[in-house]
Amino acid sequence: MKKVNAQPTTMARRNVLAAGAVGVGAAGLLAACGGGEEPAASAPPASSAAPSTGAAPSTSASGEAAPANALASTSDIPVGGGTIFSEQRVVVTQPAAGDFKAFDAQCTHQGCLVSQVQGDQIICTCHGSAFSTSDGSVLGGPAPSPLAAQPITVEGDSIVLS
Repeated sequence: MKKVNAQPTTMARRNVLAAGAVGVGAAGLLAACGGGEEPAASAPPASSAAPSTGAAPSTSASGEAAPANALASTSDIPVGGGTIFSEQRVVVTQPAAGDFKAFDAQCTHQGCLVSQVQGDQIICTCHGSAFSTSDGSVLGGPAPSPLAAQPITVEGDSIVLS
């Protein structure tokens, strides 16, 4: 009687299992960029110019007491740019001197928080969408719709999210 070596079958089974594991991992990576469900609250870090705590300033630039619910001082928002407030999930822009706008900071593509304001563009680095600092409209990328406007008021030197 001839002895059969079981090693080739064992190796073949290991190869099949290993290939299956790689396939499952690759499918997970592809799903991360797919058009399916939005990510739960994952967000890239805000730009270095964006306050991460969202703490209200205690006094305005003129020395007046800022409202308790103030988001920022008007001097915190650069003319021709903007600042992202991750905690409040809002981006405040100043497209022209004294003209303040606020938009939802959640990208309309897959729900990442926008991460940068560069010149007249609000950028989501998750997948490359860009929005206008003037009206939140889509300037490029996969985002299907503009950023929603958020109500703000300027009280003295303070910007208050309404």
